[in-house]
Amino acid sequence: MTIKGVLFDFDGTLTHPGALDFPAIKLELGCPVDQPILEYLETLAPAKRARLMKILEEKEDIAAKASRPNRGAEKCLNDLKNRGILLGILTRNSLSSIKKALQQFQGITTQDFSAIITRDVSQPKPHPDGVIQAARKMGLKSSELLVVGDFRFDVMAGNAAGARTALLTDGERPVMVSEDPEPDFTISHLEAIFDILEDIS
Repeated sequence: MTIKGVLFDFDGTLTHPGALDFPAIKLELGCPVDQPILEYLETLAPAKRARLMKILEEKEDIAAKASRPNRGAEKCLNDLKNRGILLGILTRNSLSSIKKALQQFQGITTQDFSAIITRDVSQPKPHPDGVIQAARKMGLKSSELLVVGDFRFDVMAGNAAGARTALLTDGERPVMVSEDPEPDFTISHLEAIFDILEDIS
């Protein structure tokens, strides 16, 4: 089936990797190294969860203001848009931090995205809910989406929703583990998305 929309992870995919220092944030929140932050916060009593969530949101906002577009991100988004491919964002971050980070992009605004799905409105990746919501907002079937991200949760969420998936490595070591679904494509830079679109058109 032809790809009609590309659903991007945000941090480390559309933005240059490293703006969010996850090990340092986990240390400050008291989150175990081997546990995702949002899932850890869900295990806490409401008052403590609210207090730590506020710290997390502050860290995300600081990182958003310091973030920069990933290599080729602005051109990739504009070229996809010019081809009539719908754009979406699926992130475990807050909407506030996404809006702040997009201010660092030249010629790209929230209006360029048919769907921006954050933890405020969906169950976070690796749950497929966000992919399904994004497809609905974009007026597409999940199978018409290519989910692009730099972490295993992106591939897991896309695969579970019936979308095709592309793992962005940026030349780094693999982030998948043995029991994970294989990404449909592995790419080292965002411009390679166009090779994928040509292959499956």
